[in-house]
Amino acid sequence: MAVALRVEFINPFIVAVTKTLETMVGCKVTRETPVLKKEPQTLFPISGIIGLSGRVVGTVILTMSKELAVKSASVMLQEEHHELNADVYDAVGELTNMIAGNAKAQLEEYKLSLSLPNIIKGEKSEIIFPESSQPITIPFSTQYGPLAVEIGFTSPPE
Repeated sequence: MAVALRVEFINPFIVAVTKTLETMVGCKVTRETPVLKKEPQTLFPISGIIGLSGRVVGTVILTMSKELAVKSASVMLQEEHHELNADVYDAVGELTNMIAGNAKAQLEEYKLSLSLPNIIKGEKSEIIFPESSQPITIPFSTQYGPLAVEIGFTSPPE
């Protein structure tokens, strides 16, 4: 059964993205208008994916531009990176984990557990959310490049 993505699901992710990137990467984050996700492709070439389970089941995707991913890794690891590599993928995985963890803390009543983050690389990677969910895309911009959080929830199997 689909779970409507109400404000109480969306706002924790908006807050988590903003706080995490401002703290860990030192960049100003501007939220743009959320939209229902219609296409299965990721918006950007690098994405971190985390599964959530508990009173609801969901998927959270942090997808970002190469420029933002590389800058994030450079700042977080305190060493200059210029291309996508294992360190950059690890940094994106860690950002995804932090964002999901911060949002989870704001959604305590759903008793959520997080999976380990997985990284998908490549333009237009196809991510299939559960058929019964209606995912939403929350786009953001930063001075280092764009990103988005895509989330979809459904009821747990009985």
